[in-house]
Amino acid sequence: MSFRIQPAAPARPNRCQLFGPGSRPAIFEKMAGSAADVINLDLEDSVAPSDKDSARENIIQAIGDIDWGKKTLSVRINGLDTPYWYRDVVDLLEKSSDRLDQLMIPKVGCAADLYAVDALVTAVERAKGRTKPIKFEVIIESAAGIAHVEEIAAGSPRLEAMSLGAADFAASMGMATTGIGGTQENYYMLHEGAKHWSDPWHWAQAAIVAACRTHGVLPVDGPFGDFSDDEGYRAQALRSATLGMVGKWAIHPKQVALANEVFTPSEKAVTEAREILAAMEEAKAKGEGATVYKGRLVDIASIKQAEVIVKQSEMIAGH
Repeated sequence: MSFRIQPAAPARPNRCQLFGPGSRPAIFEKMAGSAADVINLDLEDSVAPSDKDSARENIIQAIGDIDWGKKTLSVRINGLDTPYWYRDVVDLLEKSSDRLDQLMIPKVGCAADLYAVDALVTAVERAKGRTKPIKFEVIIESAAGIAHVEEIAAGSPRLEAMSLGAADFAASMGMATTGIGGTQENYYMLHEGAKHWSDPWHWAQAAIVAACRTHGVLPVDGPFGDFSDDEGYRAQALRSATLGMVGKWAIHPKQVALANEVFTPSEKAVTEAREILAAMEEAKAKGEGATVYKGRLVDIASIKQAEVIVKQSEMIAGH
């Protein structure tokens, strides 16, 4: 490994991010009472232009009035190519309480986008004497975003998480699909006359995970549009978790339980991880660098893999 140690990502549960439009304040209490780790109140795509101002006011009011518990409370601002985003930032930081944890910045295409928001946030924080620094999450949803993903991951010390926004990403890439996440009907291989569907999002997810892990940022999978397809959601979440992502969006309340199920290490997985750690401790006591566990070789690298599972379980249990 490089002598430049890979920084750890923030130690916070991020299994599920539940989204709700700022134009629907009636659902805020239900969101607060959900089992999601992160609440994303939205000012962007789910809010019509005519409702932007009132949605912003609704969110500012709710940040201070509602008991959000231990959840990470995030607001998705409008994109930097709109006339709304600066007012989102200024009003949220000047008028809302310190309960706000994070701003989600959509359609980030380069590190300069992060710099622009960071500069404005820093100025408002200093002017208003806010002592709790606002954190950032960015969404990769363009060809530019994925091309510059590593510089974005290193773009601001405020950055804690990065998500893949499948719909806008597909549009930017010119992909021939209207689906949001999941396998796509025409993205398949033929083998002996049988169709085998692969994952068109895999390479982008892998790039995001690599960039995030390099720079100590949480990699998160984005939306799955068909909320009537529980098994499709679960399948994509399992693929994402296997790649190293820590959670997934929920655009419908029923998806919260699915995300939590997938991104919470199972009792079986935790037990096996602890047994591997114990087996390696015995091996080290004998001066050995490897041993056999259930018929397979485990070594020093296996310790690192097992520790990821155990630490994730302990963090979730202690939150």
